[in-house]
Amino acid sequence: MTRTPDQLIDFDALLTEEERMIRDTVRGFCDERLRPHVADWFEAHDIPDDLGPAFGEIGVLGMHLEGYGCAGTSAVAYGLACLELEAVDSGLRSFVSVQGSLAMYAIHRWGSEEQRNHWLPEMAAGRAIGCFGLTEPDFGSNPAGMRTTARRDGGDWVLDGAKTWITNGSRADVAVVWARVDEGYAGFLVERGTPGFTTHDIGRKMSLRASITSELVLEGVRVPDSARLPGATSLRGPLSCLNEARFGITFGALGAARDCIEQTLDYVAAREVFDKPLAAYQLTQAKLADMVLELDKGLLLALQLGRMKDAGRLPHQAISLGKLNSTREALAIARTCRTLLGASGITTEYSPIRHANNLESVLTYEGTAEMHQLIIGQELTGEAAFR
Repeated sequence: MTRTPDQLIDFDALLTEEERMIRDTVRGFCDERLRPHVADWFEAHDIPDDLGPAFGEIGVLGMHLEGYGCAGTSAVAYGLACLELEAVDSGLRSFVSVQGSLAMYAIHRWGSEEQRNHWLPEMAAGRAIGCFGLTEPDFGSNPAGMRTTARRDGGDWVLDGAKTWITNGSRADVAVVWARVDEGYAGFLVERGTPGFTTHDIGRKMSLRASITSELVLEGVRVPDSARLPGATSLRGPLSCLNEARFGITFGALGAARDCIEQTLDYVAAREVFDKPLAAYQLTQAKLADMVLELDKGLLLALQLGRMKDAGRLPHQAISLGKLNSTREALAIARTCRTLLGASGITTEYSPIRHANNLESVLTYEGTAEMHQLIIGQELTGEAAFR
């Protein structure tokens, strides 16, 4: 009997040898270094300080970027790495995604050569951690409304404002902070310890507990002009970074779904109800069939988007298609798997309830499901329905 959720579509046959090798390397690292501990990290609402260097050792931080100590892999290989990381926990994939696709990508794409040389090799190795300060307490889906400002004062800039829901915030050595300026919008590199710059962790989360989420507060924070990202002069700067992160989520959320299905397959084969395995019941098999169908469709969509990205022809509307589908279907799969696990499904001994809690956040961040529906709708109709 087929027990691998993607075996029916022979997914491995669609990958190159290098892509499979990278995928297997990340999977082995996850099984050895992350999976045995992730339930405890989730319970403790914390992650180890040495995760950055550990991720740096296997080359997943900024792995899809070229030069400066980055691996320069294909987009598909990066997506597969995200899938394996999120199969362990969305919070761990978020750590890698924020580091590489948001903070490092912002510096790589919009920074100066001096900024790239200073930060990217250290960040690729995990010796320096970054975060990405865009979302504000009153402005999430509408970043154009941000209230954080930066004003010129001689040769410096002075930043005032607050950012919230910032992954890696209190662990970051450098924050990429986006602010309003007279000319529009700009990004700044704010280092830990800069006077007036403080962070506060957000507690009592029921989701992404194996992840650090913080508020950034900037009160008269003075940085030199050399800390400004010279290439970013509009919202195109941060939005381009979000597209990079959304692409990784398209693959990543499917990893959480796959892990839920794999654990559920093992459970229903062993669990006996009325003197026969739970797997032998029609309703069980119907649920499993529907979940594998959605997972496999999502994998094929994600792979196609990855091939388009590697070919340099992936529009941001297609990324919205992938992010919306993967997160929505993964969350539905996690919830359904929980039902098949019965009472066992509400403990962290099994992963579906943890994945379901995490995916509630993944459905929302980097663009809510509703915003992605409107992005796709605008592309289909030519009408903007955001307001």
